[in-house]
Amino acid sequence: MASAAEYKERSRVLVIGGTGYIGRFIVAASAREGHPTAVLVRDLSPADPAKAAVLQGFRDAHVTLVQGDLYNHESLLAAIKSADVVISAVGYNQLPDETHIISAIKEAGNVKRFLPSEYGNDVDRVHAVEPAKSVFAAKAHIRRVVEAEGIPYTYVSSNFFAGRFLPNLGQIGVTGLQTDKVRIIGDGNVKAIFAAEEDVGTYTIKAVDDPITLNKILYLRPPTNILSHNELISLWEKKVGKTFERVYISEDEVLKMIEESPVPLNIALSIKHSVWVKGDHTNFEIDPSFGIEATELYPEVKYITVDEYLNKFL
Repeated sequence: MASAAEYKERSRVLVIGGTGYIGRFIVAASAREGHPTAVLVRDLSPADPAKAAVLQGFRDAHVTLVQGDLYNHESLLAAIKSADVVISAVGYNQLPDETHIISAIKEAGNVKRFLPSEYGNDVDRVHAVEPAKSVFAAKAHIRRVVEAEGIPYTYVSSNFFAGRFLPNLGQIGVTGLQTDKVRIIGDGNVKAIFAAEEDVGTYTIKAVDDPITLNKILYLRPPTNILSHNELISLWEKKVGKTFERVYISEDEVLKMIEESPVPLNIALSIKHSVWVKGDHTNFEIDPSFGIEATELYPEVKYITVDEYLNKFL
């Protein structure tokens, strides 16, 4: 826990989308790291018990709940005026509406850093097909608006969330762990990168006051978590002591599946195509002119490995 002196020095963090999938990990990390932390919340007493439990968890962690709305300029502006750092973790359907946050940040004039909702592929270095192409383009558009407005930023590219992609071993159209065969996109030799959600939260918060990450992309590339699909399957086979039949799905088959699938399955499939076929996690080097790698920058963080994560399922 941070001392009182450290607590005073740390930026006040406002999270928008804090009750969402990755948002709650970012909020938890911010509170844990000693930042005065606030979350913009539409309803302080939601009827949904799961959401109410999340808000109670925030209160228990001494997180301030600020009633407001992305679509109510006055409430958004008031919340932003009381923060030094604004972190967005809104879902993909709200990505274009982050322009409301940008407008309020410009008007407030006090924000030292903005982190728009990213946390996946680096959207400026992708070779995606639709509909992922449009999702990535929406994030890239927000980047350009942030830059054009001269707002200090950090973009976080954390690649695959472990909790989303490891429970089914990164497969396509499959839920749960298989007992006999596995479905692999392409030849299974293209590398992907996995990061536990807790670590995404930790590295994101580490970056908010760091001058090194100012106007840069923070990439999460934990060395032991860079695995091809074949390597991931082999790791699981070793753990369970059995060999699975590997069914390889050609790129043409994947593209057909994307075309024929409903939302949001088609988005998930097209993101997997971008990663497992096009190699969009690993097909470029991180140049210091635009980015920096989190595990190198913060070696003191002991990240969760894929090997450790898979042990949960034994």
